[in-house]
Amino acid sequence: MLVFRTLPVLAALSEILSPSLRSPRNAVAVAATVAAVGGVAWYLLRKPRPTAEEMERSRREQLAANGRITDGSITETAEGHIHHPADTEATHATPQVIVYNYRIAGVSYEAAQDVTTLSELVRDVRTDLPIQVRYEPHNPANSIVVAETWSGLRLSAELPRPVLGIDRYHGSEG
Repeated sequence: MLVFRTLPVLAALSEILSPSLRSPRNAVAVAATVAAVGGVAWYLLRKPRPTAEEMERSRREQLAANGRITDGSITETAEGHIHHPADTEATHATPQVIVYNYRIAGVSYEAAQDVTTLSELVRDVRTDLPIQVRYEPHNPANSIVVAETWSGLRLSAELPRPVLGIDRYHGSEG
C-alpha cells in the first residue's frame, strides 16, 4: 500500500477495483495477457508481406491447378530479346507480354499476361494457332495462358521440347 499512496492514480484504482482483482496473481495474468496481445499485434504488423512476383506466381499456380480451360487466340505479343544461356545463339525473340482474347458464356474477354519470368516456356510462340486459356470460374476475367506447370500455348516445332513431362522426341524409333 505504500506504493499506492505515492501515486494518486494507482491509489484511486485500488479503491475502485474489487479485492479479487487487486491480488498479485490476477495482476500477473493481466500483464501476461497484455504482453501476449502486444506480441501478436507486433508480429502481424512486422511480418514480411509477399512481393508482387510471389503473389503473381501464387495466382498462376492456383489457376493452373484449379482453373477451367477454354479456347482463345493471341492478338498481340510484345517481344524483347533475352539471352538464354543454354543456347548457342546470343539472343532469341521472346515475348514479354502476351495479349489474348477468349469467350465464356457469350462474353468476350481480352487479357494480357506478363511472361517475362517464364521466358523458357514461351519461346517461339505461334500466333496463328489457337491457344487454351485457364480461367477462374467465379471470376472469368482472372486468366492465364502459361504457368510453370501448364501451358496453353502452341509453340513452333523447330526445337524439340518435352510436353507435360513426356519427351515425345526420345521415343523408340522404328
